[in-house]
Amino acid sequence: MEISTSELKRVTLFDIRGRIDSTNAAELGDALNAAIDAGRTQIVLDLSNVEYMSSAGLRELVTALKKVKRGTGDLRLASPSPRVLEVLELAGLDSIFEIYSNQVEAVGSF
Repeated sequence: MEISTSELKRVTLFDIRGRIDSTNAAELGDALNAAIDAGRTQIVLDLSNVEYMSSAGLRELVTALKKVKRGTGDLRLASPSPRVLEVLELAGLDSIFEIYSNQVEAVGSF
């Protein structure tokens, strides 16, 4: 898994590539927590290049969402791959995350 971060005016954009599974989900959680702890609570995750996400990855997303929502922030998802979208739907998480078809829409939604 590769994570690249961009600081935009109001939003922190995470571009994630590869597989998110039990071996590296904590790395994603650490990156999200570092941004949140630094006061970056408006976050977009671009999941277009994530081919697989396990329950460990989903847990990190939900944990980060809860953390940003304690304040005035939000965590939104951009263009999840079909397989990741299916996992989100099966877990019932498509109803708690705002999911956008592309990065521009997701960033612009803040």
